Amino acid sequence: MNATKITIKSLAKSFVTFRGKVDVLKSIDLEIEPGEFFVLLGPSGCGKSTLLNLLAGLEKPSGGELYFDQELVADSVGKFSGPFERDISMVFQSYALYPHMTVEGNIAFPLTNLPQVPSPKVMQAKVKEAATLLQIDHLLDRKPAELSGGQRQRVAIGRAIVRNPKVCLMDEPLSNLDAKLRNEMRAHLKDLQKKLGVTTIYVTHDQLEAMTLGHRIAIMNNGVLQQVGTPVEIYRAPINQFVARFIGSPTMNMLTGDLNEENGSLYLQADTLKIKLPTETACKLKPKNLKKITLGVRPERLYVITEGEQNLALPVNVIENVGPEFLIYSFHKQGQIVVRTPDEPVGDSLCLALDAGHLHLFDDQGARINL
Repeated sequence: MNATKITIKSLAKSFVTFRGKVDVLKSIDLEIEPGEFFVLLGPSGCGKSTLLNLLAGLEKPSGGELYFDQELVADSVGKFSGPFERDISMVFQSYALYPHMTVEGNIAFPLTNLPQVPSPKVMQAKVKEAATLLQIDHLLDRKPAELSGGQRQRVAIGRAIVRNPKVCLMDEPLSNLDAKLRNEMRAHLKDLQKKLGVTTIYVTHDQLEAMTLGHRIAIMNNGVLQQVGTPVEIYRAPINQFVARFIGSPTMNMLTGDLNEENGSLYLQADTLKIKLPTETACKLKPKNLKKITLGVRPERLYVITEGEQNLALPVNVIENVGPEFLIYSFHKQGQIVVRTPDEPVGDSLCLALDAGHLHLFDDQGARINL
């Protein structure tokens, strides 16, 4: 398979509606490495599918430049290469299979539209290779109506990879599958991309898909690129509150309040909750002279203790048993705090300890405070 580098420079896209001009993408800069599995993640309406359409050649940019390797394929002043010239393939949420064709016919269809159509023998070999890779070679004589949802999606993927494209674009391809099948296909898709080595851009609103599939993730919101990094980088060091809340399930606990110093210790007063900050955090935070911050902590980084110095005491409102662990919910004025713990809690209150190495602090604009 080909492995193409994609370079996006100040890419913008706007539409003119009866309400006026709407900026959908605002100066996007990205470099996607050859053979990378790159995920575009964000809520509905953030611009991720529009960016995918620009990469595919289905839309023309309003500003900026787009390169495949060193070749300019689109800009805002006249250069524009279509999908065929870019040699891309796409997989959609809808399988978009031809119902009157067999699996073999559906997978082979892109080969029949090449400038130089392969011989029947070569075409059959390519279809067989793709089908074997996707573990559907025993279904080649069936029609889409005879297949399960997962099998249909594999046929759609087979059709996308059979002609060795430079870039494979995927727009929420697993959304139509049930939860169990989605998990199975996710693992299979990651293994397939690793074997093929084709540059792949995957669009999703599901943070779990993004975290498990992508080599790197680009998180978008309101047409603006928020953060680009590996799943570990984004999970451990979110650049702002939006990213922190969007990544992780259950979402990161957030508490906003005033900083107060008492008897040499630093406290965060978040409405009725009073949180004593760890000494290490307090020492680094004091020189910044901040009056108000937001404290973020992942559910698994709140530790239930029975002795020793506590940082926070909470009532227990709801307990969820999710198999290997328990999720404990405590409701307060700013929402809820969730604690993830392997042990079932005892009693109607919790004493919690904070780990200075796993706290996230944000200023009043929502930006990360680096200590």
